[in-house]
Amino acid sequence: MAWNEPGGSNNKDPWGNRNNPQGGPPDLDEVIKKLQARFSGLFGGKGGGGGPRIPGAGGSMGLSLIILVLLAVWALSGIYIINEGKEGVVLRFGKFHTIQPPGPHWYPRFIDTVDIVDVSQVRSVHIGEGSNEALMLTQDENIVDMEFVVQYNVRDSRRFLYHVREPEISLRHVTQSAVREIVGNNEMEFIITQGRDKIAAEAWDRIQGILDSYETGLQVRGFNMQKAQPPQEVMASFDDVAAAREDREKFMNQAMAYANDILPRAEGQAQRFLEEAKAYRDEKVSIAEGDAERFLEIMREYKKSPRVTRERLYLEAMEELMGKNPKVMVDLKEGNNLMYLPLDQLMKQRASGSSSNSDASQGSGPFSRQKEDFGLDQTRERDRSREVRQ
Repeated sequence: MAWNEPGGSNNKDPWGNRNNPQGGPPDLDEVIKKLQARFSGLFGGKGGGGGPRIPGAGGSMGLSLIILVLLAVWALSGIYIINEGKEGVVLRFGKFHTIQPPGPHWYPRFIDTVDIVDVSQVRSVHIGEGSNEALMLTQDENIVDMEFVVQYNVRDSRRFLYHVREPEISLRHVTQSAVREIVGNNEMEFIITQGRDKIAAEAWDRIQGILDSYETGLQVRGFNMQKAQPPQEVMASFDDVAAAREDREKFMNQAMAYANDILPRAEGQAQRFLEEAKAYRDEKVSIAEGDAERFLEIMREYKKSPRVTRERLYLEAMEELMGKNPKVMVDLKEGNNLMYLPLDQLMKQRASGSSSNSDASQGSGPFSRQKEDFGLDQTRERDRSREVRQ
């Protein structure tokens, strides 16, 4: 039964109107007095009569104490500590105020707010792992599947928090845009072979430039291209092309090695032939000059004494002729010894020698041939004279 239902007990009246027979609403002044009395009792006052008291003194002291406690709690709640490698961005009434370095600080709560930003942590964005977001079109109208990681940290806490709504998403979009532009300006073979380092360096610079123009407060710390290959659908065909390209390089290297081996030897042999030809020429010229000089000397001596010079030449020619050819001596009882010379054989040997070794005959010089002719003529004359005497 409710406390105010007819026939209910009056002791259940929450307003304490036990002596109110009419059951009307309680007196508001009486309620306020009762509440003041209870608060005065809590802070050293007395709840009822029983002695004199200063009106309102207990309530003022209690209120001051409450205010002091609240101020102490408010002041203590504004103490905070910023760890090493972090910064505190302070806003006053919602407007940027200052950036606090690491260490203990205090701020007035409900007036300032502080956002802690980790500026030393190196974060990363991975693009192209297990998705088609990194399929890019090259300059030669091929598709390349790329995977790369961008490492970054916060350089400006204020811009990182308040200039761009979602800096990490902006970084992802900027990276994809910059890399697609670079890939679109290069051919596929260059991208997947020797162009990785160049593309990574160019992408790093371009991404950082765009982030600075957007005032994101981010700094790129590294750009790593982990994969650059054709799509899986054409990987087998591309492997065949790559194998053919490697075979071509191998054969070209083998050809270059063979050329590097044979060309120096051929050049050396040609140089040797040239040197031998020069030496042969110098030898022949020297021999010819020597023979000519000797012939001139003999001619000068012949003009001085023709008879002596002619005999000496004859004797020298005979000495040379007799020393190189076989001789037959016939011992005659009567008369002088007759020496037989096989002239027909000598002529044959001379003809065969001149035809088989033209260089040797040339080396003997024109003066030697003249001595041989002169000796043969003298031999014929002596043979005729002996036949006449016999």
